[in-house]
Amino acid sequence: MEGKKALSTQEVADMLHVSKSTIYDLIKKGEITSYKVGRKVRFTENDVQDYISRSKKGQSAIHPSSNNISDFSLLGIEKKHDGFIICGQDLILDILSNYMRLHNIPALRAYIGSYDSLISLYKNKINVASAHLWDSDTNQYNVPYVKRLLPGVPTVIIHLTCRMQGLYVAKGNPKGITTWADFGRDDITMINREHGAGSRVLLDENLKLLGIYGSSIRGYKKENQSHLAVASAVSSGEADVAVGSEKIARQVDNIDFIPLKKERYDLVVKKEDFQTFEIQTMLNIIRSTAFKNEFANIGGYDTSDMGKIVAEI
Repeated sequence: MEGKKALSTQEVADMLHVSKSTIYDLIKKGEITSYKVGRKVRFTENDVQDYISRSKKGQSAIHPSSNNISDFSLLGIEKKHDGFIICGQDLILDILSNYMRLHNIPALRAYIGSYDSLISLYKNKINVASAHLWDSDTNQYNVPYVKRLLPGVPTVIIHLTCRMQGLYVAKGNPKGITTWADFGRDDITMINREHGAGSRVLLDENLKLLGIYGSSIRGYKKENQSHLAVASAVSSGEADVAVGSEKIARQVDNIDFIPLKKERYDLVVKKEDFQTFEIQTMLNIIRSTAFKNEFANIGGYDTSDMGKIVAEI
C-alpha cells in the first residue's frame, strides 16, 4: 500500500541527508517511528514523512506515555519523577545516563533546551540541568543565567565539555555567509531554534550587539527544536543559514560549518544535593578516563576539563 513500503535505516538516512547514527539517535529519543522485523529496524514512508512534517513545525514525537524509560516529559509534572533526571539535548548526556544506569541509578532523560532546563531545576522537576548560555554583558557562559533563573538557590556548576558553535550554510557557502552581521542582509533566509535554546540565545545576544532586530530577518520566527532539524533545513534548501554545533554538521550532507564561538557546556545541580550518592557517582563517571574515551572518536568534544567545578553560587 502507498506509504507502507518498508525502508531500511540506511534508506531513511539517505532520504534525510544524515548519518545512520543520527537515525538511531532519533529512534532512541522517540522522534521517529520505527518497527522491527526480527533484529532489523524498519520504517514506512509515512513514518519518514510524519517526522519531516513535525520537524518543519517544530514539534516533537515524545509524549509522557512513551515506553522508552530514558525519555521523560516534564509536561504537567510538579516535582521530581521517581528516578534521577538529567535534562538537556546533547548526545553526551545520553551516554552519561547509560553509565549511571550501569551503577544502578535509574537515570532518565528530558530533552529540552538550556533555559527551560534551568527553570525545571528551579522548580524541582529534575536533578541535573545542562546549559550553554552566553551572556554578552559579562562574556561569560552560564553563571549569569544560573544566578538569574535560580534566585536564592545555592548551586554548583560542573564543567562537562567545550564545543564549537557556528553557522550551518549550504555546501560551498554560495551566499558567502561568514559572520553574525550577515543576518542583517536582505538576501538571507534563516531558520531559528526555539526560545531558550543555547544556540538561540547566542544568536540573539550577538544580534543585540549589532543592533539587528529579529523581526527584520527573513525566517527568524520559524523555529525548530534541535541542531539536527535546523541543519537538515539548510541541507534541503529551506533556509540559507542556521546556528548550531559543529558535531551535527558532520552528520548532515550538503552543508558546511562556519565556526564562530567556542562555548562551554556545563551541568548545574543544587548544592543541597551535591554530596548525594547520585551526584557523586555522576562526578566520578565524568571524571573517569573510560567516560572521556567514549568521545575520542566522535569528535567535537573537548574533554580536558570535564568534571571541574566552575562555580558555587
